[in-house]
Amino acid sequence: MPHFADSSYPVPFHLERDAGPRRYRLTNTGDEALDGVSLSLLGAGLMPASAPSTLQPGDGLEVSISARDLARSTVLIVRWFRPGGDEYLWRVSF
Repeated sequence: MPHFADSSYPVPFHLERDAGPRRYRLTNTGDEALDGVSLSLLGAGLMPASAPSTLQPGDGLEVSISARDLARSTVLIVRWFRPGGDEYLWRVSF
């Protein structure tokens, strides 16, 4: 059964867009290790597949994404698990 915290949980990531429109860096800005970090796309974009990762605080993933009109056609979904096993999803618009 899922556990729901009494307080809000801020998204522990920063997506660096400076290298866009094709290259991005997702960094764990939180204070705990995150397991099973995976990226997927919704829409017309293309991204190389990668295995889920464990990201320690300060660690990051590089990702290349291409699409004809990324801002209008594609959404990035970030999935991860906190140390207690709770699953989270973060939807990123470009």
